[in-house]
Amino acid sequence: MDTIQILNILLIVIVILIFVLGIVAIVIILNMRRKQIEQEQQLIKDKNQTVLNNPNLITRTGKEMNSIYKFIEFDEIKDNMIIRRNRSQFAMVLQCQGINYDLLSEEEKYAVENGFIEFLNTLRFPIQLYVQTRKLDLTELLNSYGKRTDAIKDQIARINGQILVAKENGNKELLEKLEFDKRRRQNILEYGESIEEYTQRMNENKNMLHQKTYLVLSYFVSELGDSSKYNADEINDLVFSELYTRAQTVIRAIGSAEVSAKVLDSEELAELLYIAYNRDEAETYTLSNALNAEYDRLYSTGRDAFEERKRKIEQQVEEQAATLASQSLMKADQELREEKARRTRQVRERAQEMVNTYKEEMSAPLYAKTVNNINNARFDENGKIVNPIQPVTNNQVATNK
Repeated sequence: MDTIQILNILLIVIVILIFVLGIVAIVIILNMRRKQIEQEQQLIKDKNQTVLNNPNLITRTGKEMNSIYKFIEFDEIKDNMIIRRNRSQFAMVLQCQGINYDLLSEEEKYAVENGFIEFLNTLRFPIQLYVQTRKLDLTELLNSYGKRTDAIKDQIARINGQILVAKENGNKELLEKLEFDKRRRQNILEYGESIEEYTQRMNENKNMLHQKTYLVLSYFVSELGDSSKYNADEINDLVFSELYTRAQTVIRAIGSAEVSAKVLDSEELAELLYIAYNRDEAETYTLSNALNAEYDRLYSTGRDAFEERKRKIEQQVEEQAATLASQSLMKADQELREEKARRTRQVRERAQEMVNTYKEEMSAPLYAKTVNNINNARFDENGKIVNPIQPVTNNQVATNK
């Protein structure tokens, strides 16, 4: 047996060994994978059983998660109050609208300082000051500007239609009034659009910030005495009455310092806490957007497909009808103008022919003057000559003599 045969036999043996080892490796991997799947299923089963035994735990992909209520500092928002510490503390928040102290005169500053001192002296319960810095959001203001400018555009469109009708009827007095009203509204529209553009640029500026100052009033259930004789609703009513009384006292007291305040409602409290806990996200996605999108719903529903299609068809019909009416009115007005011009031209041509018949019997100045009067004659909307030349009678000739 030569060397080449020996090498071929070794090569065949090596290939067979590699094939056998591959099969063994595949079997081992499959067994390990099966055991891993069984362990994961058992782990998930154990976790689910733990959740059933303790519903306060939340699971996600088999991992335990603490309840969110362990991290936030309030239980719920109800009746314009923040409920905290397992319903043992209630808080009501006042939003303050301050004044520019630096622009006041010395007497006014003195009066404000005395008013603030009186406010501090009248306090008989604890308060907290809270300042929150927010990005200036002018979205709602821009929406209101947009609605107003759209309304003015609709008014101008209606005035254009009235102007066409007035021109057709030859009502010059009404036409002048409508054109004046149109110019006035166009000036208002241009001014409004410039303000809207300026406000839009301000809203896009990320460095536009403003501070809001709040007064937090707290009330503890322990202040009621024996609270065991009250149920949850009765406690809410009693605490709300006490907190509202304190809030009105504070509002009147800080009013002496020229500072106005108002009690935040439940939605405004939710926005306050939403921004406090989501400072970065709140700049790009506000709470009002989330509520309008109904993200707080368990499920969302859309409009009925047939009703939506019907609404779109009605909208298209309305738009096409308005376009057709406008185009028809403009076309009719143009046709009337052309008809009037054609009729006036025919009258002038016929008058010129009649004068040319007696041209030989007329002097050159008289003929030229007559032709000039024909060319300069004015006609009203009905085709009648405006201020026609009255024939001269014999009595008038005698009087002139």
